[in-house]
Amino acid sequence: MLELIDVTKVYRGNKRAVDGLTLRLGTGVVGLLGPNGAGKSSLMRVAATVTRPTTGRVLFDGVDVVARPDVLRRQLGYLPQDFGVYPHLSAREFLSYLAAVKGLSARSARARIDELLELVNLTEPAGRQLGRYSGGMLRRVGIAQTLLADPRVLIVDEPTAGLDPQERVRFRNLLSHLATDRLVLLSTHIVSDIESVTGDIAVVAGGRLVRRGSPEELLRAVEGHVWEMVVEPAAVVAVQARHTVSRMVHTAGGVRLRLLAAAPPGPDAARVAPDLEDAYLGVVGGLREVAR
Repeated sequence: MLELIDVTKVYRGNKRAVDGLTLRLGTGVVGLLGPNGAGKSSLMRVAATVTRPTTGRVLFDGVDVVARPDVLRRQLGYLPQDFGVYPHLSAREFLSYLAAVKGLSARSARARIDELLELVNLTEPAGRQLGRYSGGMLRRVGIAQTLLADPRVLIVDEPTAGLDPQERVRFRNLLSHLATDRLVLLSTHIVSDIESVTGDIAVVAGGRLVRRGSPEELLRAVEGHVWEMVVEPAAVVAVQARHTVSRMVHTAGGVRLRLLAAAPPGPDAARVAPDLEDAYLGVVGGLREVAR
């Protein structure tokens, strides 16, 4: 159990990134969903003991890890949003270095690294210098390093950034497999990443926990409030000023809009079933009377 209790993080200039947030996490994947600037990365750094909260407590199995961070760090795999590497090392050399830092023996490290390189599809280029890797390949190296010590807790911040669609599917499947016996905290602003791997979603906005629930519970929050209609191109700006538009497709007959509204937004608007992206937009303020 990892517990963040009434956590606040304030930066220089009185910038409040996390604002009195409480989150209790157990085994399985918990998806932290929110827009850029919502405070997700600051919260992840506090949870990973990279930075201390300004106020509040962080407990791991009941132990205060603000005072005793090593209790969690020994059980933790952490992938920050900005993951740095040594460009003159190969992937294998880099992972060997990190394995030594984590206390793995040379023999067990070699076997584990071979397993992880295959898992993230980097066996063939493993001897190439990291400075010659693409952004997506570097992200896969970052994913591999989080798993070196077989941690009980995985904290991954925007893990699929830079991955192509096939790699994203591979990583989401991996997370689902890993979460059977450990805690995975996954932060993203990509709704499909959350939808594919977890039934427990925490929506964060403005540094606060806005809502937590299953995808089905979030969908119920906007049921009956999602509409589609076709308008003339010149009318699009006026519709956007009144409503949150989630999708816009130009067709021969006009612009097809999908939007959130408490009442029919036009005479020809048709009510449609919500998806998780609609629910997310409604919860973070696209339809405020529903979000409450």
